[in-house]
Amino acid sequence: MEEEKLSFRVTEEYEGPLDLILALIAKHQLNILDIEISSLLTQYMAYIRDRQERDLEVASEFLEMASRLVYIKTVSLLPKYEEEERKAKAELVGQLLEYQSCKAAAALLGDRGEGFGAFVRPQADIPMDKTYALRHPASLLARSYREAMGRGRRRLPPESRVFSPLVAAPVVSVSSRILFILRRLYKKTTMSLSGLFLQSRSRSEAVATFMAVLELMKAGRIRLTQEDTVIQFLGRGREERKGGGSRAAE
Repeated sequence: MEEEKLSFRVTEEYEGPLDLILALIAKHQLNILDIEISSLLTQYMAYIRDRQERDLEVASEFLEMASRLVYIKTVSLLPKYEEEERKAKAELVGQLLEYQSCKAAAALLGDRGEGFGAFVRPQADIPMDKTYALRHPASLLARSYREAMGRGRRRLPPESRVFSPLVAAPVVSVSSRILFILRRLYKKTTMSLSGLFLQSRSRSEAVATFMAVLELMKAGRIRLTQEDTVIQFLGRGREERKGGGSRAAE
């Protein structure tokens, strides 16, 4: 039996995606407690396409709900995600039921409010007493004053001494760390990579050391061995060497 194709043009405006879903459920007599996601998604996307064909703007919340319905349908097709599908559908049903109750309450209050403006009287001339009659303990007033003064101090710009550690911190150049590493390797052809970083006295020096190691590896002066934990000195740069069986680390 071929699946019945929906062919309708929606002209109504809805307050949101939940309002649209409730209208589609009522129109096509779907069970709100056990929604057939495939059928609902087909009807929902028909509404989106109808608005787009008429060059009408589709709000982002409607597109977000469309992606949510696609997600629920997708997980329903995967057996290992049955629990995730159940939770997603239960969350959607809960929101629909809550929104349906709110709409019913709003309609009831709207009916009760009709006619309230039919019988009115002129505004009464009631004299207003501008005297502040409340009494507060002195401790409360003192605490309020201190809090107000504290908020005023927080609006002031920070003092220059706050930035002095950042400005005064020395910046270590990459070239200086390259010379440092090469001098160490001239004396001893291998050295520990972790030990090299442990000798860094500041964050700037550690960053410069890391960049220096990358530059030396790129130039073919050093390579990493023993699972990238030991630096081995290769001597001349890669472009100066005529060959070699060892692999230079990139």
